[in-house]
Amino acid sequence: MSPNDLSLLLGLVLAHLIGDFVLQPRRWVEERIRRQHRSRHLLHHVGVHACLTAVVLLVAFRLMPGAPGLLAAFAGAAGVAISHWLIDLVKAKLPGKLRWFLLDQALHLLVLAAVWLIWLGSTAPLAMLLEWLVAAQTLGLIVAYLLITRPVSIMIGLVMRRWSQQLETPGTLAEAGARIGMLERFLVLTLVLLDQLTAVGFLLAAKSVLRFGDLKSAQDRKLTEYVLLGTLLSVASTLALGLLLRLLMTGPV
Repeated sequence: MSPNDLSLLLGLVLAHLIGDFVLQPRRWVEERIRRQHRSRHLLHHVGVHACLTAVVLLVAFRLMPGAPGLLAAFAGAAGVAISHWLIDLVKAKLPGKLRWFLLDQALHLLVLAAVWLIWLGSTAPLAMLLEWLVAAQTLGLIVAYLLITRPVSIMIGLVMRRWSQQLETPGTLAEAGARIGMLERFLVLTLVLLDQLTAVGFLLAAKSVLRFGDLKSAQDRKLTEYVLLGTLLSVASTLALGLLLRLLMTGPV
């Protein structure tokens, strides 16, 4: 796969992002939800995507040797426009939840990937992607990042259960602590894999500063010990996992 091929894919994704998040006013979205297939702004939105995609494909037509002709560029833009209309119309009928937003974006990106592959006239990128996905390093990364989500949260919850019963229910958001822990472990694992162990210390210091006010105002030694123990369990388990993964991937650190 040449740099021009990758540039075309990135150009299509950039056009999508501009069309969906820069050139789409909030009132267009609200009207689409309210009027659905009768929304004129849905047509405006689809037209914007068609124009942006056509610009990208026309530039590729001029710059890429052996690229398909003008008809292919306009056909690709039309395919993106039609698929975008259908996907956004279905999304307008669904509740505004994160899962539907992610599915909506994933479908749009799949369409763009299909247009890109058809434009290249080759399935070689798919073979390269499959080869990368089944590589031991990739599978190791996937396993590690999945482990630090729910599995480690459950493990820490079980370890901390005997002490959590000694605390009064704090006035916090539901499951906020678990979500914070997942994000914390995600950052720690990423920093370990990037060999930025010093940054892990800064992350812990920043968290300590943010929690200092809560712990000080609580005047509760039990709460302080509970938070400290949970943080150390979370970070230590992630550090161990990250270092083990680096050892398996690159040899001794």
